[in-house]
Amino acid sequence: MHAPITDAQARMADRDSRHAAIALAAALPTDVVLYLLLPMYGPAFGITLAEAGVLLAANRLVRIVGYGWVARFYARRGDRATCTLAVAAAALCALGNAVVEGFWALLPLRLLWGLCFAALNLSTQVLATAMPLGAAARSGRSRAFIAVGPMVALPLAAVASEAAGPRWIFLLLAGVALAGLLAARRLPDAPHPGMDARRQGPRRPNALDTWSFLEGFALDGLFIIGLSVLGRDLLPGGAAVVAGVLLALRYGAEIALSPLGGRMADRWGAERLLVGLSLVTAVALLGFGTGWLWSCAAAIVVLRALQLPLLAPIVAHRHPGPDRVRALAARSVWRDIGAGLGPMAAGLLLPTVPAAWIYGAAALMLALAAVACARPAR
Repeated sequence: MHAPITDAQARMADRDSRHAAIALAAALPTDVVLYLLLPMYGPAFGITLAEAGVLLAANRLVRIVGYGWVARFYARRGDRATCTLAVAAAALCALGNAVVEGFWALLPLRLLWGLCFAALNLSTQVLATAMPLGAAARSGRSRAFIAVGPMVALPLAAVASEAAGPRWIFLLLAGVALAGLLAARRLPDAPHPGMDARRQGPRRPNALDTWSFLEGFALDGLFIIGLSVLGRDLLPGGAAVVAGVLLALRYGAEIALSPLGGRMADRWGAERLLVGLSLVTAVALLGFGTGWLWSCAAAIVVLRALQLPLLAPIVAHRHPGPDRVRALAARSVWRDIGAGLGPMAAGLLLPTVPAAWIYGAAALMLALAAVACARPAR
């Protein structure tokens, strides 16, 4: 039997999870602001819409091959060293976004940020699930802290881009990222020696892998790019501000609703809640593609916030012990594959294919994957 968890241990787990989330919250605006500005202001960065889609996908695609390396580095060096290095590199990426232009100049920055996010994201998930008791609620609170940075940065970036262009805001974001070092240096420095660091070949995806892929493809890829592109067509004069506010509300919803989603998962079961919320999300995604742009976008924002804290506790429950680190990294790879292909698909398809077809197909696949997750895992 496991020894009972003391109040001091619980407070330490909460504190470490909170500091990891704050470090990611400070670095994340250097990335999310690009999702707003690159599709709308491509010429200012010296790129086309198709190149914007590739750049927005590149940081996720590099994690497909880089997550294993990041996880092994994290297991050997621990949270403090890994997150400190990642936050400093994120600030460098923000500085580069402000001063360089052109596809080939921006691409290395996107690849570097992809590895930074992999490290920070892995730390937040591992520390949030360090203790099984209350892991879902802790994951929800972690998502709320992470969302603060993007929620503040997005509307500021939208207004600034309308007034003075889209580049200089990244100088400010570089300073914000550096502030995340204060939280990163307070993380534990112990390694995670129980993780299996051997390279493993590809395995057949299970239902949860498929759901992770499609959730990333639809909500972190097609939806975000579609919000900028379709919103620009509907409101050519103030699309940046409207889209920026909606994306900020997406993170505001995480602050308000992700802790609620975590508590709901602790009460009713994370798997059951994930299936139900995904089915409703598929309906909203279909409405988004068929013309109910702003109302369905708001619904997707709310539903996504409730779903975010569910995956890590499910993975931790199915992979207890040291194998949790490897399993969390592997599940993130599937999400990144989908989220990496989503922007590229949006950049290629939205100019030529009706939006109803694109988002209708994505909604159907997400619904089928959610139903498959309802079956007991083997």
